[in-house]
Amino acid sequence: MNKHTTNNLAPNIDNVALIIEGGGLRASYTAGAIVTLLERELYFPSVYGISAGSSHTVNYLSRDKRRVKYSFVDFVTEPNFGGWGSFLRGKGFFNSPWIYEGIAQELAGTDSPYAFDFETFAQNPAQLHIEAFDWESGETVAWTREDMPTMRDMMLRVRASSSMPLFMPPTVIDGKTYMDGGMGTSWGISLDAARRDGYERFFVIRTQPRGYRKSEMSAMQKALFRAAFRTHPLVAEKTIERPSYYNALCDELERLEAAGQAYVFYPDEMPVTNREIRVEKLQHAYDLGYAQAQREADVWERWLA
Repeated sequence: MNKHTTNNLAPNIDNVALIIEGGGLRASYTAGAIVTLLERELYFPSVYGISAGSSHTVNYLSRDKRRVKYSFVDFVTEPNFGGWGSFLRGKGFFNSPWIYEGIAQELAGTDSPYAFDFETFAQNPAQLHIEAFDWESGETVAWTREDMPTMRDMMLRVRASSSMPLFMPPTVIDGKTYMDGGMGTSWGISLDAARRDGYERFFVIRTQPRGYRKSEMSAMQKALFRAAFRTHPLVAEKTIERPSYYNALCDELERLEAAGQAYVFYPDEMPVTNREIRVEKLQHAYDLGYAQAQREADVWERWLA
């Protein structure tokens, strides 16, 4: 049985929100930071994740160090995971129905590293918040524990939050179609959502190095994106306008750091892209992230204290 319950699942950190940025397979690097949090038994009262950060969120709340790493490293070796063959067959570069629903249901209750420990997740009293983008209305939808009474409900919402434009098929839930939460009003980092919940201190795990800012799309890139999503123009427009909002959010995080209200884990380097599927590259990224997190963990504990 793939069960990771400890004697006490209660949070042991007061008044600090854990915020986890997305970034596709760049989350192989930040998996090392999530594993380190679990090894140090640093348990936050609320966790906010978008896109790949939503996978980290639910794995962290299930207290499953092994699955945190396997989800963004070893998983790519599975024949159904994806790749260009999957993309050409219409299943997406990342075969999200299988990744988020198929294998979780198939392996439930086994000791496989890919099986999700829903029992521990459900018993964990910490709150969570993940987001996705409604491609018809342009609205950002947020989901919490109340929306996840079953593992399938949870996995569908994590899939929706992670549905990367062009590279993954959109996700339909209750008749509405969703795409990656990074296109929503949090722009990939749920700082405002944590503030609305009353938090004033934030532990933020980024998937980009310090100082990174998004470049504006070129005219050709904009035209291509608008053509690809001509029947759902809000997807294209939100993607095109994202850099300016995202960069302003990065500026805000730096101000919060300077004021002592945020601790931000920035990768020292980012050796992979969000679409990397070579396992040796992802393992290298994980090793780098884990080593950096181990070096910083004492500082984390002092800041959190």
